[in-house]
Amino acid sequence: MTIVHTHGIALGIESFGREDAPLVLLAGGTTMLSWPDALCERLAAGGRRVVRYDLRDSGESTTADPQAPGYTLRDLAADAAALAETLGGGPAHLAGIGVSGMVAQVAVLDHPDSFSALTLVGTRPVAPGPPDDDLPDHDPATMRRLFARPLPDWTDRRAVAEFAATGAEILGDDPAAARATAARIWDRTPGTAPPVQTANQLRMTFSKLDCRPRWRERLPEIRIPTLVVHGRRDPFFPVGNGEAIARAIPRARLLVLEDAATAMPDAALGEVSEAMLALGPWTAGAARLPPPDGSAPRGGRPG
Repeated sequence: MTIVHTHGIALGIESFGREDAPLVLLAGGTTMLSWPDALCERLAAGGRRVVRYDLRDSGESTTADPQAPGYTLRDLAADAAALAETLGGGPAHLAGIGVSGMVAQVAVLDHPDSFSALTLVGTRPVAPGPPDDDLPDHDPATMRRLFARPLPDWTDRRAVAEFAATGAEILGDDPAAARATAARIWDRTPGTAPPVQTANQLRMTFSKLDCRPRWRERLPEIRIPTLVVHGRRDPFFPVGNGEAIARAIPRARLLVLEDAATAMPDAALGEVSEAMLALGPWTAGAARLPPPDGSAPRGGRPG
C-alpha cells in the first residue's frame, strides 16, 4: 500500500504485477477492498499491472467531511483519470464495482483518452436515488431487513465485522467473506467516528454527492471495449440494471454470474478475470469503434 498525490489530493493505492505491464485501474467501491485479492492476483498473472485504490473519504485516501462532501461525482471521475496519468504507461483499463461503477462510466465519458477498456460490476446507469422507470430498483423486502438492523458500535472491530456479515447474509453474499473484509476495512479506516466508519463500511458518502448532470443518455458514446458483470441474484442493483448498461454501450459484453448476488464469489473469479483479460491492453494500432455520428475519434487517438 502507498499514497499517490495527484491534482491536489491523496489516493491510497495497492499494486500487483510488473510496473511495465498494461495498467488495470480498479476503483474502490468505496474502498479498494471491494476488489478481491484473488482477482487482482489473477489479473497480474495474466500480464497486467493492477492498481486498486480508495475513493475519497475512504481508506488511505483524502478524508475531509463524509457528511458533506465538497466534491462531485465528476471530481471522482477526474481522480481516476488523473491517477491513470500519474501512474503512466498509456491509457488504462478502468474497472468500477457498485457505486464506483458510476464513477467509471462518467470517467470514460468525460476523459476518453485516459482509458482503453472498461469493466463495470454490479452497478447501474443512473445516480443514487429513485431509478428511471424502466430500471429495477432495490428489492424492497431486502432493504427493509437491511435498514431494520441497529447500527453497531463503530469503535468495536468485532461488532462492525459482525454487522457486515449479517448484511451480507441478507443480500445473499458470503457472510464469512464479508466479515473478514469488514475487519480489514476497519483496520484501514482513519478513525472510529460514525460518519467516517459509515463512509468506509456503508458507502453512505456517495448518497450525498452531486451526481448531475445525467450520464445514461451518453453511454452510446463509449467506444472502448466494455465488459458488464452482474450477479443474477443481486437484490441491491438487480440484474436489469446491468442489462440496460450492456444494451446502451456499443458491443459491450454482458457476463451474468448465475449464482452471485452483490459480491463476486470466489468460484466466479476465474471467469471474471478471463473476461477482463480478453478485453486486451490498448496499443497504438488498436481500433476503436467510430463515434455514432461518424466523425473522427475525439482527442486524436488512432482509430
